Amino acid sequence: MMISGHLAYLGALPDWAPHWLGFLSADTLLGWFPPEILVLVICIVIFIETGLLFPFLPGDSLLFVGGLLVATGQIHEPLWLLCLTVSACAFAGDQLAFFIGSKAGRRLFNNPDARILKPKYLEKTDDFFAKYGGRTIVIARFVPIIRTFAAVVAGTSALRYRVFVGFDVIGAISWGSGVTVIGFFLGQIPFVHNNIELILVAMVFVSVIPIIIEYVRHRGKNSPETASSNSPGTAAPDVPEDS
Repeated sequence: MMISGHLAYLGALPDWAPHWLGFLSADTLLGWFPPEILVLVICIVIFIETGLLFPFLPGDSLLFVGGLLVATGQIHEPLWLLCLTVSACAFAGDQLAFFIGSKAGRRLFNNPDARILKPKYLEKTDDFFAKYGGRTIVIARFVPIIRTFAAVVAGTSALRYRVFVGFDVIGAISWGSGVTVIGFFLGQIPFVHNNIELILVAMVFVSVIPIIIEYVRHRGKNSPETASSNSPGTAAPDVPEDS
């Protein structure tokens, strides 16, 4: 099956994304632009996704497709150049997001009715940064939506910039180069080449596992049984969340 037949699936946007963002799907981007500038287009999208806090862009899909198109010769630049440029743009985007967070501060999270930048998310992220430090930046790279805001939240937190930069280099390279290289090598395997939909479904499933776990834990904490056990007059055991 030809690669172009899969692009609509690769670039599918989430249902809650604005409809006018359809022109940013992978099939449209790769259909509008000639092969000579595909690397530039991919790099711009990667930078905007994190640097301008735009969570609806298909970063993972574009990296995977970029590596696959290098393998098939539809992108003429070598793999190492694509990996280098997308990693640099991912790093630069996070630097801008960190700067925005450090300047705008917690005002970004003042709206309790916000759909994404909720105050409780800031509190949870602060606790996560306090516990895991810069490793948060690396882990967030592989979680859609969250990677868009991890750097800006880091900018509003007490995380030192030097620590942030060190881990951001690791995260940008491991994500930007890693997903691209996976696309390159898997694209050369006949089974993968002919079952791209299945591979991407697996990638999405793995990506949302941390979100599902957090959702289940949050529901458990807010359940009536939990609320009753923590009500006044009832001594709740002081047990850490992560043993």
